[in-house]
Amino acid sequence: MSTPDAPFSLRAVALPALLPALLFSIGEGAIIPIIPIVAGSLGASLAIAAFIGGMIMLGELVGDIPSGSVVSRIGERTAMIGAAFVSIGGLVLCLLAPNPLVLGVGVFLIGVSTAVFALARHAFMTSFVPQAFRARALSTLGGTFRAGYFVGPFLAAGVIHLTGASQSAFVIHIVACLAAAVTLLVLPDPMDVVRRNRAADLRSAAPATAGEPQDDESVAATAGAAPPARESAGLARTLWRFKGVLVKLGSGAALIGAMRAGRGVLLPLWAVSIGISDANTALIIGIAGGVDFALFYASGQIMDRFGRLWSAVPSMVGLGLGYLVLALTPDLPTSVQWFIGVAMFMSVANGVGSGILMTLGADLAPREDPAPFLGAWRFTGDAGSAASPLLIAALTSAASLAVASGVMGVLGLIGAGILVRYVPRYVPRKPRPTA
Repeated sequence: MSTPDAPFSLRAVALPALLPALLFSIGEGAIIPIIPIVAGSLGASLAIAAFIGGMIMLGELVGDIPSGSVVSRIGERTAMIGAAFVSIGGLVLCLLAPNPLVLGVGVFLIGVSTAVFALARHAFMTSFVPQAFRARALSTLGGTFRAGYFVGPFLAAGVIHLTGASQSAFVIHIVACLAAAVTLLVLPDPMDVVRRNRAADLRSAAPATAGEPQDDESVAATAGAAPPARESAGLARTLWRFKGVLVKLGSGAALIGAMRAGRGVLLPLWAVSIGISDANTALIIGIAGGVDFALFYASGQIMDRFGRLWSAVPSMVGLGLGYLVLALTPDLPTSVQWFIGVAMFMSVANGVGSGILMTLGADLAPREDPAPFLGAWRFTGDAGSAASPLLIAALTSAASLAVASGVMGVLGLIGAGILVRYVPRYVPRKPRPTA
């Protein structure tokens, strides 16, 4: 639990805290734009390809159900290592998939493992980063994931160019998961690093009472050691306990998740529909990811200085407008140029909101045991992320991809309105002091 009395240095834990997340996200970034393309190469229609692309978010939604309890009980590092190996199992299925059904199962498993992996690192940041630095730290974590999403598509484009097979991109994520697991095993646990640093700082300070040196237990407790073992609340109990904020502000979080996930599914499908090659699609999305990544720290500065609303609302308005503009371009002779321009614009909008969901979740989470609430919070956001590709698939099947893009744009503007209404109510402009 963060405390203002215990100094914190992100630099001291940056390598063990962020490197595994970077490696995992590089692999995920390599496969996300390729999943709909692989589904199409296995015989899926555009609508079915969109559905399979959304299976990763559906897997994350299901993974959110046990993730808070799992992380709370077995710890962040163990949970992340286990998630990496579950992901490898799903990737092997994707690599060897003979049809869209097997591919969908593999993608679903990857999503489940991603939920646990991301929640574990989020819980660490929530527990140990002081309030004054929270948005910047969580934006840095979000930027780490975005760095992976930037690098991954370039690796995928290179591997696909060399092998001529889109499914070969899954090998990148297998290697990334193995590297992340090895990193977690070899590098020190960042929780231990923080506790040791805080304990050293506290021992060098004056004793709690004159003539009485602090014992190891009191120092460890003050330094942020884990609280006594307790029964971790399940997702259903946590959802009920916090139903007010999860229904109101959580609906805005769900629409943020929907806008982001929809972009990851709709843009590759749009590229396919206007005749852009697989390798060039990965390249364009990779460059867009670089634009997204470049803004992560600016997003944290905006949130810490001006408030969460100044990051969330411009991001949602920008994403909504991007979808709406894209919906008007499919039949234009310059549709490829419009696609590239909109992809870059949406990356700017998404980058401005880097870390917003994690920061809002950390602001709202109970200090003593944040993992169960964070699991419930991620569940609400991932519900939108999972529903978005399904909505795109349904609208594409019933009407067209352009109609799906237009509907997503309208939802983005609605989400901005929800955030304007509820963020000031639940997350005051001035951060709450930590106890």
